[in-house]
Formats: sequence, C-alpha cells, structure tokens
Amino acid sequence: MTPQDQAALDQLLLARSVKRGHFVLASGRTSPFYVDCRLTTMSAEGLVLIGRLGLEALRDKGWAPQGIGGLTMGADPVAYAIAAASVTRPPILDAFSVRKEAKAHGTGRRVEGNFASGHAVVVVEDVITTGGSALKAIEALKEEGAKVLGVLAVVDREEGGRATLEAAGFDVVALTTATKLGLKA
Repeated sequence: MTPQDQAALDQLLLARSVKRGHFVLASGRTSPFYVDCRLTTMSAEGLVLIGRLGLEALRDKGWAPQGIGGLTMGADPVAYAIAAASVTRPPILDAFSVRKEAKAHGTGRRVEGNFASGHAVVVVEDVITTGGSALKAIEALKEEGAKVLGVLAVVDREEGGRATLEAAGFDVVALTTATKLGLKA
C-alpha cells in the first residue's frame, strides 16, 4: 500500500466516519467510538482509495479471486470499488452481493451479481468487530459452492473478529485498524 494512499484513507475515515460517544454495536457490545464506514466507502474519494488499496492488498496477499463481495450493504461499495480498480490493473475482478436471506421471488438467489458455483472469492467487510457478518457471508457462499480465499476489511476494530475468522480457517487483511486510526491506546 502506498503511504500516501494509506494516509489519505486514514484521514478520510477520521474526518467522515469516526464518531465518538456512547454506541451500541451490531454485536450488542458498547463502545466509546463508532466507525460508520459507509460515509467513506460511499464517497467518491473513498471509492478510489479503497479500490486501489484493496486491489493492492489482494495482490500482495497472493489471492487471485474470480469474484469479490460480502454481506449487503456494508460490503457492497468496498467490493464495487475494488472491482472497478481492477479494470486498469488486470486481471479484472467482478463483484457480487450476499443477501441476508434469499429472495422469496424472482430467481430466489441469496448471492446476486457476478458469481457462479466453484468460483474462488474474497469476502469483504467495511468494519470487522466480531467477524459475525463475514462468517454469515462465508456460510452463504460456501452453500453456493464458492471457494473462499479470505477476508478483506477496510477497518479492523481489533475486538476479536480477526481471531474468530482466522480460527475458522480464513486469512484476514485489513486496510487499517482502530489502533492506526488512534482509537485505541
């Protein structure tokens, strides 16, 4: 990761996404800070930075997925940004979204977009806390026949999620951490 892009992403996250106060997280835990990553991942500058940094992180890890995606909605802009960045740095990588549950109409699919059984994929997250969302996406993808190479997150809150995912057999790469953002001592 280029130091300039890394610093720019961290600054953008701090300016747009980090909130301080008293928050109840999706995991039920309480926290003195909240990272609403969507305010960064859905911004024009954030999309460009995350696309470049995410693609570089995948390649540095040696992952060669056919697709990238995760549990909608937090993972969607992250996956789309990385897929878009791959157009100028082939091989091209397509994106998909994992629904929380299958649709009751239409094709009834739980995984939407550019995905087929047998594909090697990387699961993405905006923020990892406990790893629960990534594990739900992994379970759905494995049920559909995917080979999950690992998990890429924009922010690792460093609250056990990485360890949970690694204990389940999945490597984790984070573009930044709560410590790097100055949120933990």
